[in-house]
Amino acid sequence: MDSVVYDTPDADGAGPRNDRRTTGTAALPRARSLATEAVHAGREDLAALGLHAVPIDLSTTYPSYDSRGEAARIDAFAAEGAEPQGPPVYGRLGNPTVARFETALARLEGTESAVAFASGMAALSAVLLVRNTMGLRHVVAVRPLYGCSDHLLTAGLLGSEVTWVDPAGIADALRPDTGLVMVESPANPTLAELDLRAVAHSCGSVPLLADNTFATPVLQRPAEHGARLVLHSATKYLGGHGDVMAGVVACDEEFARRLRQIRFATGGVLHPLAGYLLLRGLSTLPVRVRAASANAAELARRLAGDPRVARVHYPRIGGAMIAFEVHGDPHEVIAGVRLITPAVSLGSVDSLIQHPASISHRIVPTEDRHDAGVSDRLLRLSVGLEDAEDLWTDLDGALGDRAGADETPGNAGKRR
Repeated sequence: MDSVVYDTPDADGAGPRNDRRTTGTAALPRARSLATEAVHAGREDLAALGLHAVPIDLSTTYPSYDSRGEAARIDAFAAEGAEPQGPPVYGRLGNPTVARFETALARLEGTESAVAFASGMAALSAVLLVRNTMGLRHVVAVRPLYGCSDHLLTAGLLGSEVTWVDPAGIADALRPDTGLVMVESPANPTLAELDLRAVAHSCGSVPLLADNTFATPVLQRPAEHGARLVLHSATKYLGGHGDVMAGVVACDEEFARRLRQIRFATGGVLHPLAGYLLLRGLSTLPVRVRAASANAAELARRLAGDPRVARVHYPRIGGAMIAFEVHGDPHEVIAGVRLITPAVSLGSVDSLIQHPASISHRIVPTEDRHDAGVSDRLLRLSVGLEDAEDLWTDLDGALGDRAGADETPGNAGKRR
């Protein structure tokens, strides 16, 4: 996937979301490479403004001497959810720096719009609330999902009801009040992959939400396969440096308007500094993902041939995530790393390892966790940009004595 296609701006320079604050004035080509878009999307107007770096707008409110006009713009937002034209109004309605990130992410994912939130869970919550307000509280979902996403659905914290199915059972599980089908591919933490086009077909008219956090638009763009909503924990690869927390939903403009209304009402807004860091993170996203993926592929190959490892999970589409099951005690591996950081989260420039059953998926009931393939011996490794040999040396030491490995015939070194 080397190029993205987007709408040519209008004569006034408005981009796909008609946001003249975030686009340039010159007509743009209809398709550019992903690498080029990652660097330039959301920044086209900077040269005309006499700027090179993106400005950070920290204002929470904006002056206006036209109170009648301000009231009309607020009424329009309340009625339709469209972004107010002209100067910003208030930080909870939108922020120019954050809008630049939204524009860029939408272009990378190939959608009309994107709406950013304070975290990935805030973004998912907003999607559920949009559907709930329409009386569509039922969700069909495929495990595994990120543990907190699983919990949000299962616990019904937002009034939703979930039916868990295998991919083949999606169509049969749909009901008149089904508002959403949710999947994650590659999945957290097993890296199981789904045929998104087939899943989208099974959804019929029900919107498909695909969590694309692990793959990023560098490896796949779910909207091209029929997903109406693409969710990211932007905390991970989009930010890429472990220093920003955010979530974002890429979608069509109709759904984006509803998401903006929910964001305004609930206050789950993204801070402007986070928007700036995310936009900067996008500029190196293709380079980071491809370099980390090369490291991950090499480590997956070595782990697959190691008698201390029972199974390796690595996606067919590639990527920088590896999951592997050990014959020994996974907690000893966590305690044994020295270069790799033992911590929750993923997608940073440095490598992180964690034990899902203890941390990210601890909140999922044990039986459900096991049924989804999240075994107690599974470790999840987010591979960073360090030298692959250095990473392997650290893993090799943390895995412990080779002589004590359980070399069960037909088990050691399996990979999928």
